[in-house]
Amino acid sequence: MGMAAGCVNVAAKMASVVLCLHGESAKFNRMKYHAIYPVFGALMLVFLGHATPALARAPFSLCHQGGGVNCVVDGDTIWLAGNKIRVADIDAPETHPARCPREAELGRAATLRLQALLNAGAVQLGTITRDQDRYGRKLRLLLRDGQSLGMILVREGLARPYQGGRRQPWCPAP
Repeated sequence: MGMAAGCVNVAAKMASVVLCLHGESAKFNRMKYHAIYPVFGALMLVFLGHATPALARAPFSLCHQGGGVNCVVDGDTIWLAGNKIRVADIDAPETHPARCPREAELGRAATLRLQALLNAGAVQLGTITRDQDRYGRKLRLLLRDGQSLGMILVREGLARPYQGGRRQPWCPAP
C-alpha cells in the first residue's frame, strides 16, 4: 500500500505514525524539509496548528496516570507521541478519582470506548482557538472522516459537549 503525497512515516516511540500534511502545508514540507528535517518539519507544523496529522493505526493502550506514548488516560485525555492531549469538544466523567460509583462506571466506559475509537483507524487532530489548557495539555479535536470522535461519545451517553466554562457534575445530588 503506497503512502499519499505529503505524508511522512515516523517511528514515534514504539509505534508507527504517519503524519499527513494537506494542501499548502504538504507542498511547504516537501520543498523546504525534503532532505534535512522531514519529521521535525511535520511535527512543528502539527503542533503549531498548520497541519492536520493522521494517525495511521498507532495502537493506543491505557495509561491512567503519568506520561505515556499513544495511550488513553480517560474519556477525554490521551497521550500521543509524548504529548498530552485534551479532547477539546467534550467533557467525560473522571476516573481518577471518580466522585461516585456512577461516575466511575461511566468514566471507565468512556475510556474504553475512546481507546476502541482510536484503534479503529486513522484519526486527524483538529485545532480550536486555544492551543492548550491551564494544565498544559494540547487542546485538539479527534476527527475521522470529518466526524468528531468526541461527539460519538456524547451520542453514546459517555460524555457531554464542552464549550468552555464550569463543568457539570456526573454524580447525582445528595
